[in-house]
Amino acid sequence: MSEILIEQINQTLHLRLNRPEKKNAITQAMYATLANNLNSAAGDFAVRSVVISGEGKAFTAGNDIMDFMNEEITMSSPVFHFLKAIHGFPKPLIAAVQGNAVGIGTTMLMHCDLVYAAPDTIFSMPFVTLGLVPEAGSSLLFPRLVGHAKASEIFLTGRSFGADEGLDMGLINSVEVEPLTKALAVAEIIADQPPSAVLNTKALLKSGSHIAVENVMLAEGELFRIALQSDETQGAFMKFMTSRKKD
Repeated sequence: MSEILIEQINQTLHLRLNRPEKKNAITQAMYATLANNLNSAAGDFAVRSVVISGEGKAFTAGNDIMDFMNEEITMSSPVFHFLKAIHGFPKPLIAAVQGNAVGIGTTMLMHCDLVYAAPDTIFSMPFVTLGLVPEAGSSLLFPRLVGHAKASEIFLTGRSFGADEGLDMGLINSVEVEPLTKALAVAEIIADQPPSAVLNTKALLKSGSHIAVENVMLAEGELFRIALQSDETQGAFMKFMTSRKKD
């Protein structure tokens, strides 16, 4: 079965991470599928919005570390195509989140227009812990959202935070017992709005920072790629893998 489930529900495209046995850790192949579907949906008049969710108990454990360790990552790798696609997606992008939302599982939400999270959601961005740097434009978007002090605390210590704190930060719209049900319902409401007005309003909302975020994403991506090749990061990865086996 596909590791990305793709379903058209009326005028909503639902993309579902489907690797629950690995807590939906995302591989390069999965990134390629996500990017291709987002790019196709951008030009498909039958799609008014996209909902992203995860199968099972977790939204996503973030990047599949073994996949990243075994494959050379360049700026043309699928992960960067996905980041470009999600940043430039012109239609409403809605996320339904539950359980662990690690790394990209949190940073991608900063590119979503609406986010609904289950009460058990745990957000984390352990980039520094893994010897890496923030990605997906989060080094710009997260401080803008929560302030420099809070962003520094979370990035530099790697600490996680729950759904209620995410709501207080403005990272999510609401805490929902059934976040996917809520996300699909809101997508239906948006589908009933005049489509050009929806597209233009989203473009205006993002116009003030679109180019700045794009430039930051390029800088982050290059530093991230270089860090992946460093002894420091390789050691941090091995430490992480060892600790996870003990859990």
